[in-house]
Amino acid sequence: MNELHPGPPSDAPAPAARLAAFAAALADETRASICMTLLEGRAWTAGELARITGVAPSTVSGHLTRLLDAGICVTERQGRHSYVRVADAATARLLDELASYAVPDRDAAHAVPVVGAPDPLARARTCYDHFAGRLGMAVTDAMERRGLLRTDGVFELTEAGRLWCAEAGIGLAGEGRRRPASSCLDWTERRRHLGGLAGARLCARALAEGWVVRPPGGGRALEVTAAGERAFGDLLGITSQEWA
Repeated sequence: MNELHPGPPSDAPAPAARLAAFAAALADETRASICMTLLEGRAWTAGELARITGVAPSTVSGHLTRLLDAGICVTERQGRHSYVRVADAATARLLDELASYAVPDRDAAHAVPVVGAPDPLARARTCYDHFAGRLGMAVTDAMERRGLLRTDGVFELTEAGRLWCAEAGIGLAGEGRRRPASSCLDWTERRRHLGGLAGARLCARALAEGWVVRPPGGGRALEVTAAGERAFGDLLGITSQEWA
């Protein structure tokens, strides 16, 4: 006689429930398109995602709710706008594996242009008291590559990053309870750049040393001087091409 095996329990274990929710959230072409757009590494507003995917804003709002509930995406507020991005690096890697399996040449087919901003603001500027624009992202990316900064989830300086700050003359003491490193969403690059004490003190030193200067007329735009090009190259190995 064949042995009868009971079916799965009515209360499925949490990992199975999470996997089912994840798979269900992706089982829609519009939601999959949203995820592939977000895999470009930038954050977008709901309205922009509606235009990119070609659906009504009310429709994309419902899709985003599904993705948020499944933990695939998170929202981040910057000023008056709320932006959507992939939740974390682990989720991005999983989405990237699925996307690469489904569409091997997806990078060419799904590249999404960033909403442009007039130069020189898009090239280099201050965001409150730290670098933003392409210069800010070049600094952030270089610090991550060199193991000085963790950017998965909450930004955090590594031990090597704290030592680098000390050697570079970027003090981390003071200013109350402000974190040594924090993230700030860049409105032109749509990615997170370095803020916090480290970002502020690096920017302050760059201004004091003449590595960057304000253009005539003032404002938030910055110009990197020849001394700044040398300094950024020596400190982080980045070149002017990365913020040009």
